[in-house]
Amino acid sequence: MSSGNSGNSGNSEGGGNRGSGTDGVTRVLLAEDQSMVREALAALLGLEPDIEVVAQAARGDEVLAAARAHAVDVALLDIEMPGMTGIEAAAELRAALPGLKIVVLTTFGRPGYLRAAMEAGADAFLVKDAPAAQLAAAVRKVLAGERVIDPALAAAALAEGANPLTDREREVLRAAADGATNAELATALHLSPGTVRNYLSTAIQKLAVRNRAEAVRTARDKGWL
Repeated sequence: MSSGNSGNSGNSEGGGNRGSGTDGVTRVLLAEDQSMVREALAALLGLEPDIEVVAQAARGDEVLAAARAHAVDVALLDIEMPGMTGIEAAAELRAALPGLKIVVLTTFGRPGYLRAAMEAGADAFLVKDAPAAQLAAAVRKVLAGERVIDPALAAAALAEGANPLTDREREVLRAAADGATNAELATALHLSPGTVRNYLSTAIQKLAVRNRAEAVRTARDKGWL
């Protein structure tokens, strides 16, 4: 089947054709901000006789509307996208369209991303450089009710342990990534400078690093931001 950005549906709520339409074809939404990667993945999936990419999105905040507009069965989401991350988009889809199957794809095999994706409601988590046949198989498996996780990432996630940072500590670290001062962070996050300093200090201690720059780098490397 050929891929594309278009495809009409009579089901405005999306995710209503679980398991495929009357023609036995699984309708897929592909969300990836890099156009060349997105088109390549769509072309590879389009070679499968039972899979059709009926919608594409380049931003995370476009995913829900596209899923609803095209009544997709499965959403394939990249993690790193503008507007909203793939993990945030997965959580939004899970809340709005609970019957939709979600496959999260990443370039970075970070254990923290795996945990976050599963907590957001993803049904599968794979690295983008997995063989096309493996991705197509994952689409079929999640439709059958199975959960698909890259085995190497699953082992790494178990070895790494849970994310030690609180939501607020992650928020402050993300905001500090561009080198803003405590006063600037306080203004942006509507906190006092002392509170910002305390969150940063706690995060640094938890991550066993020397400063905020190392804390940001370590948390990113582990997929905790």
